[in-house]
Amino acid sequence: MNYDSYYSDYDAVLGGLLIIAFIVILIFALLSYLISAIIFYTTSKTNGFSDLAYIAWIPLINVYSLFLLTANGDDDATSRAVAKKIALIYFGLFIVSFIPIIGFISSLAMAGIVLYYSYRLMYRWSGETGKAVLYIILTFITCGLFFAIYGLMRMKQPFKA
Repeated sequence: MNYDSYYSDYDAVLGGLLIIAFIVILIFALLSYLISAIIFYTTSKTNGFSDLAYIAWIPLINVYSLFLLTANGDDDATSRAVAKKIALIYFGLFIVSFIPIIGFISSLAMAGIVLYYSYRLMYRWSGETGKAVLYIILTFITCGLFFAIYGLMRMKQPFKA
């Protein structure tokens, strides 16, 4: 009987590299989560939402901080209501994203919502639409690094717009 199966040393090397790549991606994901939580927490405290600033530290719910910071409203109550409505739509899309065919469209809609509200956050920080569009493009090109740097610079300053 021949139980000789084909395994080479390259299989072990490839497996090790995949494990290392997974660990590196996990570390970068955790680091980006912490930086965005710090940005949303401090920006919320600076711009009058200190009672809900702690939400920035809760995973998956921290997008509510983004929606709250960028919501349109005449007063505090309407801004919070608009942010809750958008957050509920976002979480509905998140649940639908697990359905195989419709999930892809739902994921695109979620990405579009986050992109639009990130633009609005950049607009509120900079006060100009041209700069906000440029900052979103730079954020996309640098895979979020620009958002982290600019957010850390602007998080303790009140909104311009």
